[in-house]
Amino acid sequence: MKFELNWENLGNIREGRPTFGTDCPVLMYRLLQFSLRNVIETESGEGKGGEYLYKAGELVGRLIHKKFLADIKDTDELFTKLANLLYELKVCILRVEKSYPDKGEFVLTASEDLDCSGVPEIGWPICQFDEGFVAGILSVFTGKHAVAKEVDCWATGERFCRIEAKVE
Repeated sequence: MKFELNWENLGNIREGRPTFGTDCPVLMYRLLQFSLRNVIETESGEGKGGEYLYKAGELVGRLIHKKFLADIKDTDELFTKLANLLYELKVCILRVEKSYPDKGEFVLTASEDLDCSGVPEIGWPICQFDEGFVAGILSVFTGKHAVAKEVDCWATGERFCRIEAKVE
C-alpha cells in the first residue's frame, strides 16, 4: 500500500503531542535525514540518497506552496512570505541574494539551516532536500519546470548555504 503525502496524513500534532507539541530537536531531524540517505545509498547506490532527497524536497515544496503561498503573484512577495514562514518554522534564515524574475533566475542563501549548519566539511554540498524544495516552490509558482543547485554549503566549508535556481 502506497503512503500518500498530504496535510491530513500528517495528523493533528498538537492533539497527539500535548506535552511536546510541534517542537523537535535538530538532532533528531538530522538523524532521520542522514540515516535515510545512508540506507538509500547502501541499498540503491552512491548518489541515490541525494537524488531521492531532492525529489522529496520537490514534493514538500509543492505542498508548501499550495498551502501557504498559492495566492501570491509577485516574486518579491513570494520570497518574503517564504522567508517569514521558514523563519517561523525555525528551518533557516532565508535571504534573496539575486532575483531576475524576467530571466527565471534566482540565488538564495540560507543561514542557520536545519539540514547542515554546523556539520563538518566533507567537500560536497549535502542539502539536496533544500534544492528540491526551492525547485518545487518555483515550479508551482511559475507553472514551469524549475531546477535548483546548491553551490555553497557548510559541508563545503562555507558558513551558509547558497542555492542557484532556474526556471526553464
